[in-house]
Amino acid sequence: MSELFDLFKTFCRIGGLTFGGGYAMLPMLEKEVVENRKWATSEELLDYYAVGQTTPGIIAVNTATFIGYKVKGIMGALFATMGVVFPSLVIIMIIATSLQSFSKYEVVQNAFSGIRVVVAVLILNAIMKLWKNSVIDKAGIVIFALTFICGALLKISSIYMVISAAILGLIIKYRRNKD
Repeated sequence: MSELFDLFKTFCRIGGLTFGGGYAMLPMLEKEVVENRKWATSEELLDYYAVGQTTPGIIAVNTATFIGYKVKGIMGALFATMGVVFPSLVIIMIIATSLQSFSKYEVVQNAFSGIRVVVAVLILNAIMKLWKNSVIDKAGIVIFALTFICGALLKISSIYMVISAAILGLIIKYRRNKD
């Protein structure tokens, strides 16, 4: 029961202190889940994150569910998921009841402008960590370039890109092992 509460508490802290969604959450997940708690390795976290992006739902919730399941099975998945959702639920309920009356104030608008800048930096940090841990050889650079072109220029669905990259990764790995 102590480990279940620890999952809830850890993901509650992550969910309550991360602004900007799943991408901005990656540095905090790395610190808490990999470095502090040792519930997963960096590679596992990136795998959970990648699968969390390709499955329906919110990346943060999906990732918390995967990690909770790894640590403590179905109950762990449930507690981690409840933990990451709980702060947002409380904050959204508070904001929903008061936002209409406060959103017209310039100080609130300026605060949101500042938060958006910080979120952009957090996302950039997450991208740099993903790059460092994922694009490690020429094949990774090729997959990155093709995916970037397909997403940014050709507007191809991310689902097709993830499936294609997975297949390409398997083919490359198979060919390396064959040689």
